Order: sequence, then C-alpha cells, then structure tokens
Amino acid sequence: MREERGTTTRVAAVLAAYNRRDLTLACVRSLRGQQVPGVAVDAFALDDASSDGTAAAIAEEFPEVTLLHGDGKLYWNGGMRRAFAAAIAGDYDYYLWMNDDTELDDGALAVLLDTERQLRHHGHDTVIVAGSTRHPDTGELTYGGVVRPHRWRPMRTELVEPGDTPRPCDTMNGNATLISRAVVRRVGNIDPAFVQQMGDFDYGLRARAAGCSVWIAPGTVGTCASHPKRRPGEQALGDELRQLWSIKELTPRSWAIFCRRWAGRLWPLYWLSPYVRRGARLILERAPLRRPRPVGP
Repeated sequence: MREERGTTTRVAAVLAAYNRRDLTLACVRSLRGQQVPGVAVDAFALDDASSDGTAAAIAEEFPEVTLLHGDGKLYWNGGMRRAFAAAIAGDYDYYLWMNDDTELDDGALAVLLDTERQLRHHGHDTVIVAGSTRHPDTGELTYGGVVRPHRWRPMRTELVEPGDTPRPCDTMNGNATLISRAVVRRVGNIDPAFVQQMGDFDYGLRARAAGCSVWIAPGTVGTCASHPKRRPGEQALGDELRQLWSIKELTPRSWAIFCRRWAGRLWPLYWLSPYVRRGARLILERAPLRRPRPVGP
C-alpha cells in the first residue's frame, strides 16, 4: 500500500450517477465504510442531471463528496470521464472506478489494494486490479475482468471466474476497478469517443498496449446487478433495430472506433456483424409461417 513512501496512501473513488438515488446512496455508504489503516479516500461523483433528487441526497448525506454536475447527456463514459479528470487533477496514488449501483463488501478496498501490492512485489509495477461483482439476489458473477478467448472472434469476451489468487485478464468492466497512478500517467483518461458502452473495455486494452497489465482480485468484492436487455420480438422490428445502434448499445461510430482499434484488419466485418445478425434474426422470427399447399383435388 505504498508504505515505502512513509505517507498516507490517497485513493480517489470515481462514479457517475443518474436517476438511481437509493442505489447511489447505498454505493457511497459502502464506500464510506471502507476503513483501511494508512489509507485516505476521497469521492468524486458526477450526477448527470438526475430528476429523482440524487444530487441533493448525496450533498445532504455526504457533504465531503466532491459533487459534479452534468447536463443529462454525458451517460456513463462522459460522466466517468469528467469525474475521473477532476480526480486526476489531485494526483492520487490510486483511482477506484465504481458503478453507482455497486455496493462494496466490507474490506473490499483493502483486498484491491493488497492485490495491487502483491502484484508489484512480483514485478508487475503498472497494473489495473478489477474487482469481480456478484448479483445481489442470486450470487451469480456479473462483472469483473474479461478475456478474449477466441483468436478469430476478437470482439467476443468472457468473464474470468475469480479464484483464491489474482488472475490475469485482457480488459475489465469498470464497476469496481482500482487503477494506479502509474497506469493513469501512461494511459490518461477515458476516451471521449465512447458514450455509454466500451469505454472501460477500451481503457483496459489501451493499458495493456502501453505495457500495463490487468488482473482480477481474489473472490468478489461486492454486489452489482447485471442489466438485462430486451429480447428480440418484444418490440416493433424498427424499434429493435434502432435500439441496437442506440447510445445504450452499439452506437455505430463508437463501435467502429472500438473495432478498428482491437479487431485487426478485418475490423469492418466485425463492426457490421452484430447489426446483420440482429436484423436477420428479427426478420426470420417475424416472418409468417408458410402453410403447406393442400394435396389433391
């Protein structure tokens, strides 16, 4: 935990919030409960013009939090980017990315910091440590570190199951992720090319390209429910196609940038693939069944 510096280790927790007041308050309460000897935690929260009183509730219960305000159009990547920038200006030892619906277990920050210390001790001096989260009701693994296991399917990712020791990853979700100052000095902030999706995956991949490494800590560090998507057939065909390329899913421009960076020379095919697959599936599912013609006179 940077004991060699002989000073307090400073951690900046960063989160973006939007219209999830109760979950956001639970998130910040869990952060306040992280008591680690020799560690001081400051929180930076970006409220993106919530209409449910999130900003006022944070200010009332947590006056020590640096509260920033968006215009309602920042989404996850934009909100996190702005809050992260404010934290980076303070030159902290570590930065803890959190989703506003992540609730940390007691001792979670200590686990993340201790994992980073162990990795540095073994020669990994520039690391990101992702904390795995579980569903609050089912206990199912929801977010954490991911790998790209298929050479010929570079855009497909799989969650890494946490074990008793740190495990390497290709990149990570940003739901409960510890990033060292050394990483930030190499990689910088979240890329503004991304709006709601892909900014965290891109950051981890950029970090590895810059010579850093990405790991998951042992076990899980908290809860965060996964966000189910609508199944094909639940909306009108046009609405479903529009949803696919909406900000909440695969915005064509951002998806193109991500594919161009990380899918290799065949990136246009990988960029087009999800749109073609979704469109074809929807058309087939909605096509009327042809009845066989009657035989005989």
